Formats: sequence, structure tokens, C-alpha cells
Amino acid sequence: MTTASQGQDVMRVLVTGASGMLGRSVAEALVARGDQVTVLQRRPAGIDGAGEILGSIDDESAVARAVSGQDAVIHLAAKVTMTGDLEEFERVNIHGTRSLLGAARQAGVTRFVHLSTPSVAHTGSSIVGEGAGPADPFGTRGPYARTKAAAEIEALGADSAGFSVVAIRPHIVWGPGDTQLVQRVVDRASAGRLPILGSGAALVDTTYVDDAVSAIVAAVDRAEAPEVHGRAFVVSGGDPRPIADILSAWCEAAGVRPPSRRLPPALAKAAGSAVEGLWTVLPERLTSRLSDDGVPPMTRFLAEQLSTAHWFDIRRTRKALDWEPQIGFEAGTAALARAYRRQHRMLRAR
Repeated sequence: MTTASQGQDVMRVLVTGASGMLGRSVAEALVARGDQVTVLQRRPAGIDGAGEILGSIDDESAVARAVSGQDAVIHLAAKVTMTGDLEEFERVNIHGTRSLLGAARQAGVTRFVHLSTPSVAHTGSSIVGEGAGPADPFGTRGPYARTKAAAEIEALGADSAGFSVVAIRPHIVWGPGDTQLVQRVVDRASAGRLPILGSGAALVDTTYVDDAVSAIVAAVDRAEAPEVHGRAFVVSGGDPRPIADILSAWCEAAGVRPPSRRLPPALAKAAGSAVEGLWTVLPERLTSRLSDDGVPPMTRFLAEQLSTAHWFDIRRTRKALDWEPQIGFEAGTAALARAYRRQHRMLRAR
């Protein structure tokens, strides 16, 4: 199936999880190039030009309606947080993915792009110029990474003749309107609760949202190619930066003083492990006092992410998907700063 942007058939695409920044951006990009898009999520997304079905991916009736008549599925819906009930992670990330795969295959869908994460192969040590290593649900950190690893294995295991499955692992997606990462960094820095671990010199690469979108769209277009289907691909901007520089740039874009307090990584990891344990037993009224957004102030996984290098070799991704990142870190930060300035002007005008 070729796309409207290529002057041929319109692709009918289901996008799950379109209420988030990345899912919404993917759906909007597909609509903009002329594809027929349906979105499935629990709350209205209000995307112009897209059909909408409200429901969860573990709702068999909603899933069956959503996949009916589709050529492709782009699956972004997931439970994304650092702590929480393991059964909920398993229900959404593993069982939901399994249900969607089965329904899509039964409905005659021929392409399935599964949004994964590099954390499915991160076991705590530095990652320096590696590719997409095998997903490891036993060695990864935390319930999110473990269940996403299991879900990726499930998804790629479903790849077969007539049902091409691709896993895309965008690394640290960010951009204007990002509430999951950038806004939390900004809020915690503003409150003086964002430390720099160690020297802050660990190199990390990130993915501006527009580049993540173009890679996902390239994956659905190229899904049936022999070198693409049945495989996982890491996506990033290909421009590793010291983690302290990344955090500082985001804070400065928002008009917030960058973090300056430093903690030894070993202390942060120990504290993160203790906090994770407390978070599972403390009542919500107490955890809400410790964190405004309900997310623990530190976990072992977060401490490892802030103190170890993790950047990737994306040459295989570039070649297989015929894709290149287009938005440099400085250009992305400038766009972020413009968005924050608009936001501040709107708040002042109220």
C-alpha cells in the first residue's frame, strides 16, 4: 500500500495513544499527507481530519471496531511512568499489545508499527554507540521497561507473511508541549529538586519530536521491506550531548534557572531504590506531598539514566528506513523556547 503523498492509494491507518504528544503528532502528520487516519485512545484527542474511537486497548470491542478496515496500525498506547502497580503495566503494555496484534491480524491489517523504547535493552551500564540490542524483560530496570520489553518481543514474534511488524525505539523524545519529560524537568528545576548526578558529563542523545514522527512514518511506509519487518530500530537525533547541557538548555528555554546541585551517582541510586520501595507502600496522600506530579523524585532507573552514557549508532536505522534526522538540538531548543514564550504571554494576558 503506497501513500497519498506519493500520488497513489490512500493508506488507512489506526494510531493508538494519540492523546500524547508523540501519538498526536504522528496522527497529524499522516492526516497532513492525505492518509485516512483513525485514532484510538481513552479520552478525546480532537485531531482535525481524523476519525476517533474512544476506548482502551484492553477493550476488545473498541479494538475490533478500531482495526476494522485498516491497512496499518501504529501502536503508541502504553502505561508510561517510573513506578506503579505491576499488574496495570502488564495489562496495558503486554496484554493490550497482544490483543491489538491479534485483532489487527484477524482484520487483515498488513503493517504494524510498535512503538518501543531503548530502555528495553538497558540493564544499567553505559551504552556507547550501540545499535538496537535484544529486548531483555529480565535485565531491564522497572516495570515500564520490563513490560515494554516483553511487549516488543510479543510484537516482533507476530511478524509473518502478510503481517509485517516493525519496532521503533525513539530515544528521549522531546519538544514543545511535552508534559512527560521536559515539563517535569522544568518544574523540578524550578522547585530546586533536580540534581546533577556526578559531573553531568555523561553523553546522551535525544530525539526531537518531529524526527521521531518522521521515523515512525518511514517505518509504516517501509514495513514490508525484507530489511525492515521483524526488526527493531533505535531512533535518535544522532548528536550526543552531556546530560547537564541538555537539562540546562531545556530549563533556559523555559526561563528557569538550570540545576546546579550535585549528588554522587551511588547515593542517588541507593536513594532511588529506597524511594521505589516506599512508593509502593505509602498512601497517595503522603506521596502527593513528596511529588507534585505523582512521580517519585528519584528512582534507580532515573539515577542510572542521569549518570551513565546512553547514545546509539543509528546507521542501520538510517539505511533501512531511508530516513535522516532533520532537527538539530539547537533548532529544537529554539522551537521549545518560542513555545514557552507564547505560553508565558498567554498566561500574562489572562
